Amino acid sequence: MLPYKKNLKNFARFLRTNMTEAEKKLWSHIMKKQLNGLQFYRQKTIGNYIVDFYCPKRKLIIELDGGQHYQKTGQLYDKERDVYLNQLGLLVLRFSDREVYENIEGVLETILKYL
Repeated sequence: MLPYKKNLKNFARFLRTNMTEAEKKLWSHIMKKQLNGLQFYRQKTIGNYIVDFYCPKRKLIIELDGGQHYQKTGQLYDKERDVYLNQLGLLVLRFSDREVYENIEGVLETILKYL
C-alpha cells in the first residue's frame, strides 16, 4: 500500500468535485476502465502529494500541467515531487492542459503505450 497523509483526504475530495476543464476532458476518456480495462483514480493522495490520475495496476500517474507548472518554482516543485514518486516505483507522465484540449487522441495514444 502506498503511503499517504490522512490530512490531505478532504482536499483530494474537494479537488475531485472541482476538476479543471482539462481534467474533466481526460477523465471522460479514462474513467470506467475505458483504457485497456484498467482502473484509474482521480485526485489520489500519495505521500505528501495529490496526483491528478493514478492507475495502480500499472503504477502510472498522469499529471496535467497548467501555466503555474511552467514557472521556475512550479518546475522545481514538480521535479522534487516526481523524484519522490519515482522512488516509490511509480512512473509519472506529464501533459499540458493545451495538449489535452488540442490533441486528446495523441495524449491517449501516449498513455496507452505505457499501459
